[in-house]
Amino acid sequence: MWILVLVLGLTAALFSILDVWYFLRAFLAILRARLQPVVKDLLKEHSFSSLVLPHDLDFLLHMNNSRYLREADFARLSFFTRSGLFGAIHSLGAGMVMAACTARYRRSLRLLETFEIRSRLLCWDDKAFYVEQRFVAPKDGFVCAVLLSRQHIIGNSPDKVVQSMCKRKVESPEFPEEVLHWINYNDTSSQKLRAESGASNTKDQ
Repeated sequence: MWILVLVLGLTAALFSILDVWYFLRAFLAILRARLQPVVKDLLKEHSFSSLVLPHDLDFLLHMNNSRYLREADFARLSFFTRSGLFGAIHSLGAGMVMAACTARYRRSLRLLETFEIRSRLLCWDDKAFYVEQRFVAPKDGFVCAVLLSRQHIIGNSPDKVVQSMCKRKVESPEFPEEVLHWINYNDTSSQKLRAESGASNTKDQ
């Protein structure tokens, strides 16, 4: 009996200090992606299916806005794994972190409602990849939310990563107009924050 109590106690302690479900979901997303066919076209849209569960809900009984970011994280893990982007980054001894993200919510997702996250790489510059993710309701194709993120490459450059994947130099697609506006907003915000802090000579990611 004491062994059972000990196991239950350790499990409770683990769940209290770590977001166990996050790490489990992330592991399963990567594992499933590795078992699926490789997507050789880096610009091809990637689909990731999910479901609104009770722990995703807020007081208004629809999916909490923070859960969209969490689900998008799992979808990106799957996308980057299947496309070979993660492999290329690691082979170059580089890393990748999110430097910016913007979410726009258009329609609520309700309990037990299924949805697809359609991720695609839009473009890249000398520092980062720009990724769009759409939360789509399969029942009518409505885009319930849109996320735009900037994935910053550490220790190398997006051009080198893509070149490693394609075995040749590949130019970035043309930047969509809304991405250019978003980049300008982030740059303006960074300049303002640096001026307020007095760190005018430092640069953000």
